[in-house]
Amino acid sequence: MRIDGMDAIFSPRSVAVIGASGDPRRIGGRPVDFLRRHGFAGPILPINPKSAEVQGLPAYPSISEAPLVPDLAVIALPAPLAVKAIEDCAARGVRGAVIFSSGFSEVDAEGAALQARMVDIAREAGMRLVGPNCLGIANVRHNLYATFTPGVQDHLPRPGGVSIVSQSGAFGSYCMTLVRMRGLGVNLWATTGNSCDVDFADAVAYCAQDDATRVIMGYLEGATDRDRLVEALELARARSKPVVMMKVGRSAVGAEAAQSHTASLAGADAIYDAAFRQYGVYRAQSVDEMFDVTYACSESGSLMQGDRLGLVTVSGGVGVLMADEAEKVGLDVPALPEAAQKKLKEVLPFAGVRNPVDVTAQLVNQIDLLETNMDVLFGDGDIDAAIIFMSTVGLSADLNEGIRTGLERARAKYPGRPMLFCSLTEPEGRAAYERSGFIVFEEPTRAVRAMAALRYFARSFARAGAADPVPDLPALSPLPGGMVNEIEAKALLAEAGIAIVRETLARTPDEAAAAAETMGYPVVLKIASPDILHKSDIGGVALNLRSAEEVRAAGARILDLAAEKAPGARIDGLVVAEQAAPGLEAILGVTQDPAFGPVVMFGLGGVLVEALGDVSFRVAPFGPAEARRMIDEIRGRKLLDAFRGTPERDIEALAESLARLSAFAAHHGAALESIDVNPLIVGARGQGAVAADAVIIPSGAADR
Repeated sequence: MRIDGMDAIFSPRSVAVIGASGDPRRIGGRPVDFLRRHGFAGPILPINPKSAEVQGLPAYPSISEAPLVPDLAVIALPAPLAVKAIEDCAARGVRGAVIFSSGFSEVDAEGAALQARMVDIAREAGMRLVGPNCLGIANVRHNLYATFTPGVQDHLPRPGGVSIVSQSGAFGSYCMTLVRMRGLGVNLWATTGNSCDVDFADAVAYCAQDDATRVIMGYLEGATDRDRLVEALELARARSKPVVMMKVGRSAVGAEAAQSHTASLAGADAIYDAAFRQYGVYRAQSVDEMFDVTYACSESGSLMQGDRLGLVTVSGGVGVLMADEAEKVGLDVPALPEAAQKKLKEVLPFAGVRNPVDVTAQLVNQIDLLETNMDVLFGDGDIDAAIIFMSTVGLSADLNEGIRTGLERARAKYPGRPMLFCSLTEPEGRAAYERSGFIVFEEPTRAVRAMAALRYFARSFARAGAADPVPDLPALSPLPGGMVNEIEAKALLAEAGIAIVRETLARTPDEAAAAAETMGYPVVLKIASPDILHKSDIGGVALNLRSAEEVRAAGARILDLAAEKAPGARIDGLVVAEQAAPGLEAILGVTQDPAFGPVVMFGLGGVLVEALGDVSFRVAPFGPAEARRMIDEIRGRKLLDAFRGTPERDIEALAESLARLSAFAAHHGAALESIDVNPLIVGARGQGAVAADAVIIPSGAADR
């Protein structure tokens, strides 16, 4: 991790503002004003060669003439002067700097060269940099506001457990303001801008190791360093810190805008989705969802440790609405056991007691029935969490106290089972529930999605300590410098422990017939050429050949078609392969993602992949348990189970093949452009999985 030295940025004892202005409305004046007015406890050193005083504070002509060496320098100067300021800070021994200045790599090559020069100076001196082209940082606990955002000019967030990391300064400021307006507390806040040194991953890692951070809210346009991002997300998960992410750039237009805005690579959006699932990040689909999930994670005393959700409602219709949403987000709303239903019916004779439990308007007359209901739900029903929908009951001050105290007693009896309260409330009523430690929502489906997020993080954190070793591969041959034929590709994969069919290379149809006699029938015959990747497109595959005569005829036909339809292709001969036993066809692949490097793809063969795009991805490498989660994500997953007369497939062998392919891809790294194993024949349970065809393209091979 690269969090060494970042204390100078987030917990400095003293701060210099280089380019300080006496006008608190200017960019160079705002940080001086914020630090002074909002109560930063350490020395504040304005640097301004034209003024002896700035906003009532002694000012100094240069950092070298300041009376002490500050831990942090805030730089508000044009780009060329900012580089000189970093040089002066390095010479003085300043340990950290926040650079507001624009005009660097986000603009042009000249700006990129200035930025690189600045980084070289800082690294030689052991100084950490945030920015340039950023809105700054904050540590709310320490009253440190090294920023020029208007968001903290008049209203400050209260100290709390939400830390915010944003590549965009404006969006980061928007998030901090919304967190404050929603009544949540903020801990650390960082906008990384061009990320010349401290990038998004470094800031997330710093927040993850900070004890005062409970949840990390992130805004990401594109990863700048895959390994650091993965390490940061793994650290957050290991320390049970939820990461709630807004990742923009889903559309092609959005991805292009993200690249031009931060000079970072956006990568394929589906791969970001997969990487976030792999490393336990919750990706929000909207600003509302991001704040709902952050709110639930920061204020809830516990996560949802099982899938069983109880719904208590004064409206049967809303109960159905919540149950529908729960099914959509993967939560179970099980019917209560008969004994539990009977017990509820005795005290609520007009209620619907199956789950959702419709307590009807009778609750208004007997508030104590709510506690009884929760006893049955959590005790007899063995429910893991509950959402209580009270419609407009929360507007009634005289009812709220009874509801709240009943829920408090239920929570004391059943700790570790989160309860979300959903009702319209007046501000003071909502505040009372929140002071008692309850999450409050007005809209029921948003409450369900927030509960699903609590379940998501519980699963993710449980995986953090689970063993899932990446397969240990033997010494692998290096990839060849150019394109390889099918037999060579499968031989390379076999080194990684991926099962392949028996096969041999024949130069002529007669040699192919002789090889088939030795191998035994039926056989498959295919053109062997490093230049023909899609053999069936030119008629280069013949299946179920059962005699030497059939092999000779098929071989001659395949060679003639190759000469006709791919006249410039190199022809190595004919692949004679045993015909694999019947099974379910799967596709395994590897591609190079610009943000995450080698990424493994999985899908089932046929129309599910080609027509529906029914595939899942994972960042390489990973172990068999992660591979099984990858398998479970596709829409056609049921086809791997016993289905309409077909047997259950060997999912363990499939998962092992995916894990071994991921280890192979990670081993070769950037030397590999892509892999296509199509098909991998997955046999019945216990019968394994075997690669019937494969293509490996080394990096740059197509250009050689």
